[in-house]
Amino acid sequence: MTQGWMRSRIIGRWCAAVAVTAGLAVCSVLPASADDSTTGNRVFFRGGFAALNSNRAGEVFTDGHRAVGQNDGSSGYYVGAGTDLMLTKDLWGMMQGIGVAGEIGVEFKRWNSSRVANSDTGPLFPDGGGVTGVSNGGRSTVQMTMLTVNVAPKVKFMQGTDFQPWIIPVGLDVHMISPPWNQTAVLDIGVHFGAGAEYRIWKELWLGVDARYHVASNQTNTVNNYGTVGSYVAIGF
Repeated sequence: MTQGWMRSRIIGRWCAAVAVTAGLAVCSVLPASADDSTTGNRVFFRGGFAALNSNRAGEVFTDGHRAVGQNDGSSGYYVGAGTDLMLTKDLWGMMQGIGVAGEIGVEFKRWNSSRVANSDTGPLFPDGGGVTGVSNGGRSTVQMTMLTVNVAPKVKFMQGTDFQPWIIPVGLDVHMISPPWNQTAVLDIGVHFGAGAEYRIWKELWLGVDARYHVASNQTNTVNNYGTVGSYVAIGF
């Protein structure tokens, strides 16, 4: 009996040693989670194509009510930057792999602009036929721009991997348009929706793509809805 007990003890020790060795071997070959040592916070820089739903031709500050030419461009480009602040990586304990970040961003857009007559190019003829008292044919390039500041929740999927798609269910926008509308209103407010994905290419350097659509409340009496499609570079911190 003593010999049997000793034999069982030796076999148990060998089994334990084998189990520990196997566990260490498995741990050494399994890939580490991509975000085990990161916060999920990002600083990003964006850019790409932008398009308005409607142009702003025929206003006094954009083209002098089409006195000489019209500023009817509705597409252009955007550049922007912002930060993602990670709020939770597991939906507050309810679901693994789904994170929620708070995005704070700023975005500048320039729409295709034309050389036209507007309110600063001289007195308009009553019949709208032209301008007087100015050089260069009475025209100058009137820049059509918009500045947007946004705050939004960003739901990020597949936390712990190098590829992370995301969506913005709804976010807040504050817009400043230039030139102002006929009554010099410049501020508007609205919401936006977005989707995209990002991929870690090295350490905390990420490349991503995103598409967004912005719905404005048109407080300036102009249609300020627009969409964007572009790419971005993000740096984790």
